[in-house]
Amino acid sequence: MEIPHSVKELIRIALEEDIGSGDITTSLLIPEKHESNALITAKGDFILSGIPFVKEVFALLDQEIKFSVITNDGSKVTKGTKLAELQGKTHSILSGERVSLNILQRLSGIATLTNMFAERIKGLNTTIVDTRKTTPGLRFMEKYAVRCGGGSNHRFGLFDGILIKDNHIEAVGGIRDALRITKEGHPLTKIEIEVKNLTELKEAIEGGAEIIMLDNMSIEDMNEAVQIVRKTKKGIILEASGNVSLDNVRQIAETGVDWISIGALTHSAPAADISMKIVR
Repeated sequence: MEIPHSVKELIRIALEEDIGSGDITTSLLIPEKHESNALITAKGDFILSGIPFVKEVFALLDQEIKFSVITNDGSKVTKGTKLAELQGKTHSILSGERVSLNILQRLSGIATLTNMFAERIKGLNTTIVDTRKTTPGLRFMEKYAVRCGGGSNHRFGLFDGILIKDNHIEAVGGIRDALRITKEGHPLTKIEIEVKNLTELKEAIEGGAEIIMLDNMSIEDMNEAVQIVRKTKKGIILEASGNVSLDNVRQIAETGVDWISIGALTHSAPAADISMKIVR
């Protein structure tokens, strides 16, 4: 995976934020030329994600640091699993410790939560997808973590997909007008539109939407929506969204929707527990 320049710059800013004018404690205690080995280790059970970004942390700090990957991203790890080993200047290792662990814990948490959802719908023809509800600046990394956990990415931003939401519809004056104007202005791109009920669903079908988001619909209405679409326009992709939990995700998937989008994957995932220890 090639890490974009913008992500490398974000990592550099994170290091600058943490290190500032220098690590006072390490400078006082440890000679500049002192070298160490360190291990990054799992302190719990989770899906690993973020190793390439951690490697980049140390590449930015010190090109002479040797970073060895022990466990690959996407792996299910248990407490005590060794994830990576570092060799080099102790100053550099300690300077990158907090930023690297922050990234690794955050992304592994997202991958783990995504995997929990993906496992709940195993065997069904439904895909778990993410949203734009990401930490500002971390979207590339967080969406990568979703993939590590077995989910898929929805559009990356406002620039790479058309999604007509309730505020667009309200501003334009209706679903039919919103679809008509969009098709006239961008005829070669698939159009997704959000609907709240079965009446709006029928308007979206008649207006030529290729993807329809069923927003906060009941299970009963989702079931009916799937039946309506499959009988009229089989090629339409149906996305369920809103109030999705581990408790109800399988029931939602069993309605026959194609996608289930979950903002919680990236805005509410608890961090994984990971440590870095100098071993000699």
